[in-house]
Amino acid sequence: MEKGVQRWLVDISKWNPSSNDFSFALSLLPQTHHPSITRFVKMEDRKRALVSLLLQYALVHEVLGIPYSDTVINRTLEGKPFLECGRFSFDIPNFNFNVSHHGDYVAIASEPLCLVGLDIVNFTIPEKETVQEYIQNFSSCFSSLEWDRIITAGSNEDVLTEFYRYWCLKEAYVKAIGSGLGYGLQKVEFHHINWTNISVKVDGVTNPRWRFWLFDLGKGHSVSIARGYPRSAVESYKRSLKRTEFDEEEYNVGLNLPNPRFVFKTVEELISVVHKALCSC
Repeated sequence: MEKGVQRWLVDISKWNPSSNDFSFALSLLPQTHHPSITRFVKMEDRKRALVSLLLQYALVHEVLGIPYSDTVINRTLEGKPFLECGRFSFDIPNFNFNVSHHGDYVAIASEPLCLVGLDIVNFTIPEKETVQEYIQNFSSCFSSLEWDRIITAGSNEDVLTEFYRYWCLKEAYVKAIGSGLGYGLQKVEFHHINWTNISVKVDGVTNPRWRFWLFDLGKGHSVSIARGYPRSAVESYKRSLKRTEFDEEEYNVGLNLPNPRFVFKTVEELISVVHKALCSC
């Protein structure tokens, strides 16, 4: 089952495609995805959207071996991507994945049994705002305990880092369950010991069926991973899962699988994987 636990990361600042190179990479993806990429005006945004989809198709092909022509990736109404896998049988009991992009990085994480949520943050603020002004816009998204830890973290840089770390974890949880932006982030409270041994309380109740990790990517970026119980998913996302009920022994196997480090991929590697998969159809 460990094969289903994947962590891939791309630094898009290292990819500067010509117009032809970008068009070729785009042509490898199903036409249904093209508008979600070309709707962006800025090339950096187009790159993030394109690489996010390349990661999804490359990972599904590499991990599950599903023929490219049979691979269908859709999104729920709330926007979470999922693989339509009803026609296929494979050893992984509940394969699911999540993607994120911010700043220089685009990433994907997958799990074989538990829900997975992923979020990347880039520690930036709008040019015309101070750190205090910026974070105040989001104060209602944090519990009183979290907010106190943020505003007393130290220097402006420390405050911004603390803010984004909590935000990153909250987003990973919400994305794992498949909820949209309307989910009350203030209901999700995180506890940690120097950003390790991270645990969560939802509506004031500690939930031991979840695991969280937070990593520094460098260049002012962090990434978080959430791993949790499939029954916690919102209804629209539950319908995309193969299973949502597991006995304690089986679930604990999935919950306690090793959490590997991210593997860096280049865009060229992803293009090669998807191109070969497409040509083999």
